[in-house]
Amino acid sequence: MFRNYLLTAWKVFMRRKLFTAINLLCIVLTLTVLLVVAALLQNAFYPTGVEGKSERFVQIQLAQSTNSKNTSKRTSPLGYQIIDKYLKPLPGVEAVSASSLAESVSVYQQGRVSTIDLRYTDAEYWKILDFKLLAGRLYNQDDVDQGRYVAVLNQSTARKLFPGLPYLGQKFSAGGQLLTVIGVVEDAVQLNAYADVWVPVTAQPSSDYKTKQTGDFGVMILAHRAADLPAVKQAILRAARSVQFDDPEKFNIMQFWGDTKLEFFSRTLLNSETEDGGAPKMLAIIIGLMLLFMALPTLNLVNLNVGRIMERSSEIGVRRAFGATTGQLVAQLVLENVLLCLAGGVCGLLCAAGVIWWLEGSGLIPYLHIDINLPVFGYSLLITLVFGILSGLIPALKMSRLDPVQALKGTA
Repeated sequence: MFRNYLLTAWKVFMRRKLFTAINLLCIVLTLTVLLVVAALLQNAFYPTGVEGKSERFVQIQLAQSTNSKNTSKRTSPLGYQIIDKYLKPLPGVEAVSASSLAESVSVYQQGRVSTIDLRYTDAEYWKILDFKLLAGRLYNQDDVDQGRYVAVLNQSTARKLFPGLPYLGQKFSAGGQLLTVIGVVEDAVQLNAYADVWVPVTAQPSSDYKTKQTGDFGVMILAHRAADLPAVKQAILRAARSVQFDDPEKFNIMQFWGDTKLEFFSRTLLNSETEDGGAPKMLAIIIGLMLLFMALPTLNLVNLNVGRIMERSSEIGVRRAFGATTGQLVAQLVLENVLLCLAGGVCGLLCAAGVIWWLEGSGLIPYLHIDINLPVFGYSLLITLVFGILSGLIPALKMSRLDPVQALKGTA
């Protein structure tokens, strides 16, 4: 019986190629877009690899300064003084790292100029992030204490600056400083990890950064366990309230929050000042948009299925006249929809893999490396199957109850 259903479905697909192609196209496009977007969101919100410890750390990228007596307000990255005085001594944490935002600098080499993104960091930076070391070593606390002019390069930059040469020990001038390469790491695209070159924070041209309360620094704070994060966040809020300003007449209240990856993006996009950064609202918006995106092609599928099944009224009438039951007809029509959904799901998965492969190689997002989110694929395919069953079931039930004579006359 099942074999007959499959053979009938195949013949129907081949006889009505336009309907089949349109149905498949709707499913494939929907799943492809959902899978690619989900992979990008997963890479941003729940990264693996270099930021694989993200479930154990929070980050601070911006601080808000206000005055209780007037409406003065300033939002800016933290200065190193705040980090060193109020955040480095936080109790009950495994590591606190300060790193500057990646800045574009020029590298001069034998008559050619290259532009790279350089980031200044402390030694704790390498303890929180799990870079894959390809050659040499990472700079340590002694290098930072001594202010040594050493640099760690990512693989792409090492190849770009020193093609065909051994990387370690090479010297290059960047930002007016002569740096020596001591290590090479794998490329990384994540927010806290992204850079072409990393240099000790103490190797900056000037030490003025140490006395500034605002600057261009971000902070990562690593807890011993993921369960410790709520306590760490509260400690960060207390540290913010204890900040003493250099000019209290201008600003006397500082706010900054320890955010998870999701909270950081939601706080930035929604301009939220709540402790959770508006993360639940952000998730609700994303899920709602995904469901809406899936609903639009589903409605189209319903209309197509109604038209396709109505065209088969004569066929249904003949089968009813020869004793086909309502259940058999419904099973046949629904099975056709399910098979289309499964075929579309497989094609969608392959197309998503192709789009991701193209994105990784195109350079649109530097150093991008992402994987397809299989759970999202499973949920999307399940929802598509449910919609496919429903979109086929309703018209199938209607047509399967037709009087054979009416169906054969085409008066359905």
